[in-house]
Amino acid sequence: PVRDQADAQKLAASLGFPVIVKASMGGGGRGMRVAHDASQLRDAIEQCQREAGAAFGVPDVFLEKFISRARHIEVQLLGDQHGNLVHLFERDCSLQRRHQKVVELAPAPNLDDGIRKALWDAAIAVGRAANLDNAGTVEFLFDVDAGKFYFIEVNPRIQVEHTVTEEITGYDLI
Repeated sequence: PVRDQADAQKLAASLGFPVIVKASMGGGGRGMRVAHDASQLRDAIEQCQREAGAAFGVPDVFLEKFISRARHIEVQLLGDQHGNLVHLFERDCSLQRRHQKVVELAPAPNLDDGIRKALWDAAIAVGRAANLDNAGTVEFLFDVDAGKFYFIEVNPRIQVEHTVTEEITGYDLI
């Protein structure tokens, strides 16, 4: 979490602008602001802290590098208590409004097969590290310009989007 404005400025400088300020708790696209340069960072942090505190009861925020041409790709995992872990392919959640997913496509269209496999492998590695024994989703941002992907988060539960995966696999995840 951001401790103070001086730490935030140092972190933002090390990440490189633009950065995105995000609420530590919550979701649904709430509590997020982009700072394109150092002069916008203080206001972005203060706005996010106010919104996060009001919406989620916790005003903590953190910073990430903002990727302007990103695709939001998530990989569905299923694991069990015996150490078995599989991916059920990926979903492209890039069509969003206010950082909230609107449409999900599976498999992700126009994604290089090497990147697709690397995403699956990375998701499995995360699931193994977390000893996932449930349904889970590993989320990534794919930087279209750099051709690289970055880990966002793990949701160690079934998500509402699981029905998209059910449609392409024929498996009832529930």
